[in-house]
Amino acid sequence: MSDSVPSPLVEFQHVTFAYPGATGDRVILNDVTLSVPRGKVTALMGASGGGKTTVLRLIGGQQKAKSGEVLFDGREVGRLSQTELYAARRRMGMLFQFGALFTDLSVFDNVAFPLREHTSLTEELIRDIVLMKLNAVGLRGARDLMPSEVSGGMARRVALARAIVLDPELIMYDEPFAGLDPISLGTAAQLIRQLNDTLGITSIVVSHDLEETFRIADKVIILANGGIAAQGTPEEVLHSTDPLVHQFVNALAEGPVQFHYPGPSEADDFGSQASVGKEKRP
Repeated sequence: MSDSVPSPLVEFQHVTFAYPGATGDRVILNDVTLSVPRGKVTALMGASGGGKTTVLRLIGGQQKAKSGEVLFDGREVGRLSQTELYAARRRMGMLFQFGALFTDLSVFDNVAFPLREHTSLTEELIRDIVLMKLNAVGLRGARDLMPSEVSGGMARRVALARAIVLDPELIMYDEPFAGLDPISLGTAAQLIRQLNDTLGITSIVVSHDLEETFRIADKVIILANGGIAAQGTPEEVLHSTDPLVHQFVNALAEGPVQFHYPGPSEADDFGSQASVGKEKRP
């Protein structure tokens, strides 16, 4: 590899992962190989149940791959000791869907929580850091409010301030735009891009919002059927000839992703009533 091209911060090498089920393992990822470039915004997209959040859990070590390797900064996450895993997690920030703020803590104390848990900084220094992070997301003036007193968009920004308070190298966003009005959505997207560039971090964004995600992403990876349907720049993915990718990026109802979940035929379930019912439909 050229010296001018840094190694990826995150790599999946032939990763397979499955959730156990009553009728056998349900394979989510099957021999997946992907990379997340340093200092860039990488979008993980695809239909619901395609494995996007599972990818985040594998990176954070909440789940372990059945086979293959999940590498964070060149180290295999599944082989880290508990102490090493906790050290790796301190280099990661996580923005959970809908923020996941502590409801009984103020905005200030929510953002201060990781500093108090993982550092021995003085309260004076913690105060300065928290106010700096809140200022970065435009909410320094909301420091004394409780989560019940802020809007959904503001709560997401508080959560973002908390995610960056330890100055992580990687931030993972799980559906950061869900449930936001257009103004809050645009603000959140702009913040993700600005913080990524200003702080020199790496971002992974799991989202279903095509327009905003494609606008801020450097790389897009679309997961489907346990594998990667397409990856590349937003422009390259938009022009993919893969039928599933075409259906996804154009929000088409008809395509490889079917409306009905696979199961017995109507005739098997309803017998002759199925054909009789169809004849009576106008």
